[in-house]
Amino acid sequence: MARGILRIRSGGLGRARTAVGFVLAVFIPVLTTTVMSFAPDLNFATHVLVHLTGVMAVAFIGGLWPAVLAAILDSLLLNYFETEPVGTFRINDPQILFAVLVFLGAGIAVSLVVGLSAKRAQEASYARAEAATLLDLARNALVEDDTIAAFLDKVRETFQVRSVGLFTRTSRAGDGWELQAQSGESPPQPPGSAESGDGAYEMADTGTALVVSGRTLTAGERRLLAAHTTHLLLLRQRHALQLKLKATAKLAEGNSIRTSILNAVSHDLRTPLAGIKLAVTALQRQKRRLPEDIRDEMLHTIDSYADRLDSLVGNLLDMSRISSGSTAPLTSSVTWRDAIEDALRGLPEGAIRIDLAPDMPAIDADLGMLERVIANIVENALKYAAGSDIAIVGPANGAGVATIEGRRCGELRIVDHGQGVAAADVIAMFEPFQRLDDAPAGLGIGLGLAVAKGFTEAMGGQLSAEPTPGGGLTVVIRLPLSTGDGNPHHAPGSEERSEP
Repeated sequence: MARGILRIRSGGLGRARTAVGFVLAVFIPVLTTTVMSFAPDLNFATHVLVHLTGVMAVAFIGGLWPAVLAAILDSLLLNYFETEPVGTFRINDPQILFAVLVFLGAGIAVSLVVGLSAKRAQEASYARAEAATLLDLARNALVEDDTIAAFLDKVRETFQVRSVGLFTRTSRAGDGWELQAQSGESPPQPPGSAESGDGAYEMADTGTALVVSGRTLTAGERRLLAAHTTHLLLLRQRHALQLKLKATAKLAEGNSIRTSILNAVSHDLRTPLAGIKLAVTALQRQKRRLPEDIRDEMLHTIDSYADRLDSLVGNLLDMSRISSGSTAPLTSSVTWRDAIEDALRGLPEGAIRIDLAPDMPAIDADLGMLERVIANIVENALKYAAGSDIAIVGPANGAGVATIEGRRCGELRIVDHGQGVAAADVIAMFEPFQRLDDAPAGLGIGLGLAVAKGFTEAMGGQLSAEPTPGGGLTVVIRLPLSTGDGNPHHAPGSEERSEP
C-alpha cells in the first residue's frame, strides 16, 4: 500500500515545538543570569559564552523566533547586570557594545541555521515518502491486481483527502462528466467545477480524470497525483485486457467442447446408431425367417441402443447449456427421497441399495435437475463398479457440517466399492469428456459427472468425491437446506428456467 505523504508546513518545526521554544527563550536567560550571579569573579567573555550556549539550546529546540527572543533578552540581561554602569541599560565601553552586538548576531545566525536544517529535513522526508509512493506504484503495476475501488481508497489514504473520484466524459464534446467510482464520504465535484477549489484533478487521457477533494495539494503532491492517474489508466487497461482474456478463454473452451463433441459423434454416437441400423435391416429382410427369440433379442438391442443414444444426446445438450451459462434452475423445497425414486426408475429391483435416515430434512433444489444429478452419478457407479455394492446413503439428520455461503447443507452420499479413483484424478474426473484410462469402449463420452457437477453448482450446491473406506469411490452431493417457504424461486443469478 502506498505510504502517506508528509506535508511541509510553513511553521518549520511545528507549533508545539515552537511554543516550548518561546517558554525556554524566557526561562533559560533568566536561569543563566541567576546562576552566573553566584560567580561574580568571572569575566564578561565567560558570561557571554554561557548566555550564547543558552541561545543555541533555544534555537535547536524552538527555531528562529524563540532564539531571537532569547538573544535579545540575554543581551538586555548582560547589559543590565554585567556591563558598566551596572543596573542600567547603557554601555560605556565600545568593545562591550560590540561584543553584545556580536552575541545578538550569533544567536540569530544559529537560529537561522537550525530553522533551515529543519526545513531541509522535512523536505528530505517528503522526498523519501514520494519515492516510496512511486516505488509502490511501480511494484503494484507489475505484481498486484487491485480493483478500481481499492485503488481509489489507497489514493485517498495517500493524499489524506476527503474523497477521490474517477470521472469519464459523457460526450465527445466534453461538456459533461460522469462519476464511475469514488472513495470517501461524499463524491467530489467533476473536473473544472467551480466548487472543486479545495481539491485537484489530473487527466489520465482525454476522457478520464482522477479528482481529489478536501484540501489544496502542493506542487509535489500534484506530481504524485499525476503518477497515480497514469497508474489508474494502466489499471483500467489491464482490467479490459483481463475481460478480453476471459472472453477468449471462454471461446477457446467452447471450441474445445465442440471439437470433443465432433469426436464423440464420430465414434460414441455412431456405434449405437450402427447397431440400431444393423438390427433394423436384419428385421426388415429376415423377419419371417428369424426365430422369435432372435427377433426379441434384436428388438432389445434396438431399445438398449436407443436408450444409450438418448442419454448421450441429453448429456451433450445439458453440457452445452452449462458451458454457455444458460442453465437457470427453478428451486423449491424438495426431498431427497422424491428425487431418488425418479432417478432410479427403470433400474432393476435391488440394483442400488438405499439407506436414508428417516429424518432427512428438505432441501432447496430443482427436482428435475437433482434427478439428473443422482441418475448420472448412479450410472457412472454402475459402469465402473459393476458387481460391487452400490448404496445411496443419507446421514442421520440429513445434514453435514459443511455450509454454503453461510447456509447449512443437506447431504447425500452415493457409495460404491469398485476400483476407486486416484486422488490426483478426482478433480479431472468432473471435467467434460473425461474417462478412466482403462475404461472399455462403449461406456459413454465422459459427460455424466460433468453435467452432474454443473447442475449441482447451478442449484447453489457442491459436488465432491472422496475414497470409500475399504476401496471404491464416494460421491457427495451437498445442497442448501430448505428455507421452508414452499414457493419455487430462481437460483441466484437466474432469470429463466431451463428444463433438464
